[in-house]
Amino acid sequence: MKSPHTNPLLHAERVKAITRRHFLGRATKSFGVAALAGLLNDGAFPSGAQAMQDEVLKAGTHFAPKAKRIIYLHMAGSPPHHELFDYKPLLNKRHGEVAPQDCYAQRSAFVKPNAKVLGTPYKFERVGQAGAWMSELLPNLKTVADELCIVKSMHTNQFNHAPAQLMLYTGHFIHGRPSMGSWLTYGLGSESKDLPAFLVLVSGGKKPSAGSATWGSGFLPTVHAGVQCRSEGDPILYVSDPKGMSRSARRRTIDAINTINQEQADAFGDPETLTRIEQYELAFRMQTSVPEVMDIRQETEETLEMYGAQPGAQSFANNCLLARRLSEAGVRFVQLFDWGWDVHGTGPNDDIMTQLPKKCEQTDRPITALIKDLKRRGLLDETLVVWSGEFGRTVMNEARNNKGFLGRDHHPTCFSIFMAGGGVKAGSVIGETDDWGAHVAQNPIHIHDLQASILHLMGVDHKRLTYRFQGRDYRLTDVHGHVKHELFA
Repeated sequence: MKSPHTNPLLHAERVKAITRRHFLGRATKSFGVAALAGLLNDGAFPSGAQAMQDEVLKAGTHFAPKAKRIIYLHMAGSPPHHELFDYKPLLNKRHGEVAPQDCYAQRSAFVKPNAKVLGTPYKFERVGQAGAWMSELLPNLKTVADELCIVKSMHTNQFNHAPAQLMLYTGHFIHGRPSMGSWLTYGLGSESKDLPAFLVLVSGGKKPSAGSATWGSGFLPTVHAGVQCRSEGDPILYVSDPKGMSRSARRRTIDAINTINQEQADAFGDPETLTRIEQYELAFRMQTSVPEVMDIRQETEETLEMYGAQPGAQSFANNCLLARRLSEAGVRFVQLFDWGWDVHGTGPNDDIMTQLPKKCEQTDRPITALIKDLKRRGLLDETLVVWSGEFGRTVMNEARNNKGFLGRDHHPTCFSIFMAGGGVKAGSVIGETDDWGAHVAQNPIHIHDLQASILHLMGVDHKRLTYRFQGRDYRLTDVHGHVKHELFA
């Protein structure tokens, strides 16, 4: 048998695996090769691989991007739009009456027939140049109203948490698809050589209902999955040297492993092997870079106070400050999840009288600080900040088991989000709902439209960022989605 180095069939496979033409073909003429290029470490690979990197980096995006990075703030469980951005006086006027049938969504999780209208107990005022309605629960956010693009006409197909979260981040309600952050890092690569391109921070004491699938890589190479950071111990698991192993010993271990992997890469030319080498190298560099960027003690007292952050604590405030630090350091996609917004009203821990004000108090100040901090550092114009849940809430009081607490059930047909920076139309309100806040009345924007628009702001055509899997081309927006130019400045 001929050796792998002289076997012409293996050589042909190697050539196919590493040539730019074949790689672009496998990636359906997408930016997949750019992601690999972003992962390649200077000097770590043969000159041919470095040449491929140099060639690909010249390609850029599909068109000029308005944003370079994203901070996505997800209020897991979904805030009630009626209490925050979608003021509906009719609800207070008809409070306690049986809700009309056209207030119901096609499907609901818990709300019963003949449920009664629930008026909001909170005051609203118009703020900013656009006169956007905003709740008294968001006193700090009001001060940056002219930086926000508030969208009141979002809608989705899913009415339960896990499928709706998967729909929002992967474009499909079933597990197995790549998340938005994975698609972007696959398409655009990384801005940082010492940090992962996609990092995740969780607060509220619980992961999102869809779990790590909301930041998973699906069928994309696993290097594109989000990396979850922690508030205590190692910021990223295993980033520290194992007990009893010095840094120099770990360096020698990684060198030995990479030598074996490089032999495999030379023999078979599998790009995944090159990626594995870089993952080891990145992990080694992260031992220095991650602890440094995650150490908020380096911030001034004024900045810590602005966010309400406390070094060593586990909080959404700390995570917002970390999001700014990570974005500033070149992390392309920072995803924050904060659990506790599922206000059904089954008790004081999930009602709109005690739990909702508590969650708003925990998040209003740091979100406002994040926007102000990005702006004063000159980062807001190139950083897209998105705030959302996964769906809306009902017009009716859920009144589950008649316990007397106030809460709203899941409602997919309309909800509100806001965005800031990154090329969106600041100081604007897009879309409207009907008088009840039950259905979209103007400019409906589906989850797929939001995904297409976010990719567009990053300079990516959502129809062309594809990956061939199981015989067909997949994309984040599936076969749907329209770019909503009215969202853009």
